Amino acid sequence: MSTPTLLVLYGSQTGTAQDAAQRIGRQAKRKRLQVRVSPLDQYDVADLISESLVVFVCATTGQGEAPDNMKNFWRFLFRKSLPAGSLNRLDCAVLGLGDSSYPKFNFVAKKLHKRLLQLGASSLLPVGLADDQHDLGSDAVIDPWLALLWEQVFALFPTLSDVEALSEDEPKRHLVLPRTLLLNPVCQTVPVSQSHPFPARLVSNQRVTDPAHFQDVRHIEFDITRSDIKFGAGDVVNMRPCNAAEDVEQFCQLLRLEPEARFTLSATDAAAVPVRLPQPCTVRHLVESYLDVGAVPRRSFFELMSTFATNELEREKLLEFSSAAGQAELHDYCNRPRRTALEVLSDFPHTTAELKVDYVLDLFPEIQPRSFSIASLHPNRIQILVAVVRYKTKMFKPRQGLCSGWLASLDPAQGEVFVPLWVKKGSLTFPKESDTPVIMVGPGTGVAPFRSALQERTAAGRTDNVLFFGCRSESKDFYFRSEWEELTEAGRLTLFTAFSRDQEEKVYVQHRVEQNAELLWDLIANRDACFYIAGNAKQMPSSVGDALKLVFRKEGKLTEEEAERKFMTMERTGRLQSETWS
Repeated sequence: MSTPTLLVLYGSQTGTAQDAAQRIGRQAKRKRLQVRVSPLDQYDVADLISESLVVFVCATTGQGEAPDNMKNFWRFLFRKSLPAGSLNRLDCAVLGLGDSSYPKFNFVAKKLHKRLLQLGASSLLPVGLADDQHDLGSDAVIDPWLALLWEQVFALFPTLSDVEALSEDEPKRHLVLPRTLLLNPVCQTVPVSQSHPFPARLVSNQRVTDPAHFQDVRHIEFDITRSDIKFGAGDVVNMRPCNAAEDVEQFCQLLRLEPEARFTLSATDAAAVPVRLPQPCTVRHLVESYLDVGAVPRRSFFELMSTFATNELEREKLLEFSSAAGQAELHDYCNRPRRTALEVLSDFPHTTAELKVDYVLDLFPEIQPRSFSIASLHPNRIQILVAVVRYKTKMFKPRQGLCSGWLASLDPAQGEVFVPLWVKKGSLTFPKESDTPVIMVGPGTGVAPFRSALQERTAAGRTDNVLFFGCRSESKDFYFRSEWEELTEAGRLTLFTAFSRDQEEKVYVQHRVEQNAELLWDLIANRDACFYIAGNAKQMPSSVGDALKLVFRKEGKLTEEEAERKFMTMERTGRLQSETWS
């Protein structure tokens, strides 16, 4: 039997699935397999019928949705016209990356696996369901799953087990330094999208929490005049943050790179040159806008670092961190204190000095876009509500969210600031019928999409609006208070608030939902109201869901099973929607 070509296809939203796919690709190369790694939407899905060996790696986003870079593939694969046996030549495996704190855990991987079997494909092993909530992260599932995968591949192709493995990977792209060519500015002549974002001018950046409050939350506004961007209630705006100037300088010093040096990129093997990097490009632009040097590094980072290590102590520690047995140690070193890749480079100075510049795009992931619910429907303006992420660990330097910290640092009073952005449809859709009431539960920054919805609905004369808003203190973080009070006085909004720290016993939005059971049951049972939840995914969504089921049982006299069925029916029919984030 001839040596197979392994195809690794991935659907990734934040880069985790891409990292896992590339790890599989590297392992395949070391085993001397011909391998190709590609995002699903860059692969011609019609060619799938002629493939013999494919590994699918996919994340689940939002409320059980496929990542953006596999949506075209997803639509094609679920066409009803596809014949049942069309993939009967295919041996495949599916690895899902998810987070069990979300209700539709690894939904995409499970559904993909089932669909591939329906189309006649043979599964090499059970679908892998990696969980980011596990103490050791996704690798707790990925490691044994990969070991079983290679066992199955070797069983299919026994000659592979006789081949001596390679010890080091080749870089996927070459950086050619230095260059002296000038960059030409690109005009905005194509529709705004992820690959062609619009440079929106920052109009205002205001703190909306009390100065004494521990949490810095910003109300930020962008001018999108002449962009042709269209959006509605529930939509989200996306942007890619930049690394701080001090991190860029430190990175260049550690790797002995001249920030203003220019280079061109050329691909080796089948790797693609990133389209959003100009050719030629400066080292500063690459580090500032593309390489995620402030991320907590994944295991693959240590695997690749270890191949450069000549210092015995550093090499031993890097090999330990990249081994299956060393994952608890790696978790304590990296994940628990949220140590960044840049800090790891400083901890391994001898190995860092040995790094070859060709490998930086393999070593550091691309900065991923961040999404924010649009908090206003003002024409030619996009407004967002951003909680600035700052916290302390055992590390000397406080931790900071890359995007929220970057946004907070932008000051239009110091000169014009432009942020490249684009808009996409969100997971929340609001009823078109004028007589359908809406019930919205949005504690904290989760209230942002409901501000848009209320602006849209009140402008259309729809007054059956109920909002449950929660925060810590009425005087410190009651976002958009004057607007809610004005709408309430005008009879366009029924508002319920929960200020968790303003009394001895903590009160949350789920308690207010329970306390207003009679009103909610009337709106849902008699007037087909839609129910929405937005905010932090930790405990709030499930607590609000439990409170709503209690409403069904208390006011609707339903049994526990009947309440659960009603809840699931509302979810299935779109009358219960949620948009949560971790």
